Order: sequence, then C-alpha cells, then structure tokens
Amino acid sequence: MITGADLLIESLVDEQVDTIFGYPGGAVLPIYDALYRSLAPFKHILSRHEQGSIHAAEGYARVTGKPGIVLATSGPGATNLITGITDALMDSLPLVIFTGQVAKGVIGTDAFQESDVMGITTPITKYNYQVNHVSELPRIIKEAFHIAVTGRPGPVVIDIPKNISQETSPARSQRDFYLPGYQPTKHPNPLQIGKLADALSRSKKPILLTGAGVVTAKASDELKAFAEKYQLPVTNTLLGLGGFPGTSNLSLGMAGMHGTYAANMGIYECDLLINIGARFDDRLTGKLEHFAPDAKVAHIDIDPAEIGKNISTAIPVVGDAKEALKALLNSDIELPDHKAWKEKLEHNKTTYPLWYERSNDVISPQWLTEQVYRMSKGEAIVTTDVGQHQMWAAQHYPFDKPNRWVTSGGLGTMGFGFPAAIGAQLGAPNDLVVALVGDGGFQMTLQELSVLKDRNLPVKVIIVNNEALGMVRQWQESFYEERYSESLLSTNPDFVKLAESYGIRGLRVDKEDDVVEVLEDVFAYDGPVVLDCRVEQKESVYPMIAPGKGIQEMIGVTK
Repeated sequence: MITGADLLIESLVDEQVDTIFGYPGGAVLPIYDALYRSLAPFKHILSRHEQGSIHAAEGYARVTGKPGIVLATSGPGATNLITGITDALMDSLPLVIFTGQVAKGVIGTDAFQESDVMGITTPITKYNYQVNHVSELPRIIKEAFHIAVTGRPGPVVIDIPKNISQETSPARSQRDFYLPGYQPTKHPNPLQIGKLADALSRSKKPILLTGAGVVTAKASDELKAFAEKYQLPVTNTLLGLGGFPGTSNLSLGMAGMHGTYAANMGIYECDLLINIGARFDDRLTGKLEHFAPDAKVAHIDIDPAEIGKNISTAIPVVGDAKEALKALLNSDIELPDHKAWKEKLEHNKTTYPLWYERSNDVISPQWLTEQVYRMSKGEAIVTTDVGQHQMWAAQHYPFDKPNRWVTSGGLGTMGFGFPAAIGAQLGAPNDLVVALVGDGGFQMTLQELSVLKDRNLPVKVIIVNNEALGMVRQWQESFYEERYSESLLSTNPDFVKLAESYGIRGLRVDKEDDVVEVLEDVFAYDGPVVLDCRVEQKESVYPMIAPGKGIQEMIGVTK
C-alpha cells in the first residue's frame, strides 16, 4: 500500500519531472513530508511567494517546452497562484498545478484556509480536477500532463484534499486514460491547405503574420523555409518574436500598438494575410474595421475557437503550425510577380525605421537594450515584465531564435519578468539569462532574490529604472494632460543595497559613457547580479497606435 502523497511523487517521477516550484502549508504537509522522505530525482525550488513559483514555472515552460510544475497549499496559497494561472492560459503555456485542499469532510464549511479552487480556476484553466479518491491520482496526473502539453498548451489544476494525500491505495494504480472528448486536430485538412495555396498563387500583396503558435509548434525552420522559398514578407506578434529571424531581410518587425510602420502598413495594405499561430488580440489589431481591410484572411491555428473570433476568416486551417507549413512547402505554388509590393515594403522599412534620440546626460533605454543585444551576441534569454521596457526590448532586441523571449503578453503581468528568469535559468542552466525589468514591476516580486542566492543562479537582473510606472506615465502625458496620478515612484529603495542585503552583487550605472564597461563586468561575472540603470523618466515608446485608432494611424513614426 502507498499513500496519496507518495503516489503523487511516484507519478512525477514517471513523468520525468526534473524541477517543481512550490511553497509549503498545512494542506500539503503530507506531500512535503513525502517529498522529504523520497529519493525523487527532481529538485524543489522554494519560492518566497506563490506568485514567484508560478511565474518561474511559466519561464521554465517557455524555454523548455515541458510543463512547469507548481505545488501550493490551500486557501491563500492557491489564490496567490491565480494571476499566474490566468497569465499561462492567455499565453498558452503548459503548467500542471497541484493545490492542497481541506479534507473532504469539511469542504464547503468555510474551514480554515478553504477556498473554492474548482470554482475559481474553472474559467482560467484548460482543465481542472478535484481528486475524490486516492486511487484516482495516478490517472488524473497522467491526464493532466497530456492535456497541458497537447493541442493548444495551457494550465491544468489538480486540487487534492488533505485526507487524499494521507489515505493509502494499492501501489499499482490505474495510469491508463481515454479522453474521447479531447482529440486536438494536429494535421490540417488538405482541402483547406489547397485553398490557401490557391489564394497565395493569386495574391499580389501577401504577408505572413506569425505568433506564439509557431514557437510552440517548433515550426521556426519550416516558417523560414516557406518564407524564403516564396520570398514572403513576415511580421510577428509580441509573443511571436524569435519564431522568424528578426534580422532577416524578409522581416518587417513586430506589428501592433508599438509595432513598426512597415509591419502595420503591410497589414493595412495587403491583399492576403496568412496568420500562423497568432491571436487577433486588440493590441495587435487596433480598430477592427481598419485591420487588413482589403485582405483575404487565412488563419492557421490548432485552437479552432480562435479562428473567426475577432477577424472574419475566409480560409480557416485548423491544425499544428508545423504540419500546416510542411503541407504548404509540399504544395506546388506558382506566385505572381511581387516586385512592386516588396519594393514598397522595403521603402517603408528604410524610410520609417524605429528611432530614438540619445542624450549626453542620461541613458537612453533603447540604446541600453541594443547594448545588451550586442554584448550578449543575441544569445541571451530575455525575460521582461510589462510596460515600456518590454516594448523597447521587443523593438530593439532582434530575436533570431525561438524560446529566447519570455514575456507576459496577453495578461500583461507586472512582476512576471524576474521570477520567470529564475525558471528560465533552471530550464536552460547553460544559457545567459537576462531579466530586463522596470523598477515598478521588480518591486512586486523582488523577494525571489532569495532564490537567486539559494541556488546561485547567474541571472543578470537589469532594472530599467525611470522612477515611474513608465507606460502609465506615458499614457497620462499623452491622453490625460500630464496629470501623473500615482505613477511616479520617488521613494524607490536603493536597489544596490537591497541586492547586497540578499548577499547578491549590486551595481548602478547612470551615465551612457559607463554602460559598456559595466555591462562587460556584469556579463563576465559568474553569479547573479542586480544592475540598477538610471534612465530618462520622460522617455516614451514610439511609434504607437492610440486607443480607438486603426493600425494605419500611428503616431510618433518620425522624429
């Protein structure tokens, strides 16, 4: 006989888990005791807040493609995970989350540290379970791992009452499962591929829009081959960065609210838009009636619910991006002459590039981002929070490889970047990991500096410090007549002393002339570093599509 807690550990070993992120508490004490007694070949990372656990698991999942595993107790332990679960659902990240629950006999009585995890997580998970009998655990865990990583990836929650962890079951429990109602479509319909190929053969102004689905499907090589074979211009969403080389001459850069002029005008003027693995979210489209108004739209997505949700789609293709691109590459497509179209796009690229002004007095955050790219040779895994520093990184760090960009796209979560960097470093221990964070977001989860010290993880934390909630400040400047209501952070801590208080090296730089030397020092250091970079507070992110405007109505395209 074996306890439920021991069954859980055994199941994680069966799934070849190497890392779990968690925080103990009363309802999961049997599980933590089993973990202590076990010889399981995986490590447990003790975060200092459950939000740190789940964002670290997201970072781990993004760079490895494997599910991130989280363990938290009942009540506040579980509810502290809610932001991260929602974030993972919106950005399609595979997580398996174990939450403790009060014993079955007191569920529904407002028992100490009880929360309705099933009710709370139903709308923010791909699926959720509450275990009713200890013998169910192995099968449920097997199903959860399958559901989390197949089809469109997402978070799965398993809520385990405390008595289930303590009860015993035969050692060999049922692990097989059959899910007839869950059969994701991986291979696209050949007829739809044929329609797409036919549309491409008739198009005079085609464009590819690529999203996170390309990265998740490991379809970057097929996308590059497809674009180069037919010399198709490519733009990407925020989460699609790295799916196609940003330095390719076919790349137009990122589209959307802070996208490039060339990318947005390409979408506005194209006659065929082929969306591969991207959601048509509002930060991408702007005002819907102005988004690709003259284009026939084809949409390749493994999640049929995304197709036609926001943008009317003429050619729906349900399936895995890699399989769809393989099918297109095997199609014999004869394209018309695109010379005039490509010349126009190239003209837009060269005439209206991204721009910024440098100052001799303070560090330009865009220039700082470019130096991080140059000195890391573009090889770093970069994590960010949300806000100005995120957009500057997306614009000025040309990602050429997939899984090098870890950011919170759909939910836009402050406090994401630093713990995500911890997870990314654990998932890719031999890679350089840079957490580009704002001074506001960093203060939401900086207690995870303890994990850096505990594990001596060589994460380089670069704080783009403008003593403000930068994007909020920019919007207040542009749309609220410079009424900076509660957006200026004049009482920031001394980040150098703060890092040192955790036993971590802290540095500060406030002059551009010193940046290169300091970054060389940071990247050469074999250990974690927190670098406080003082940048211009009033710097803004341009170009920009203002709220309620169309994709062709950008402001700040030129100086």
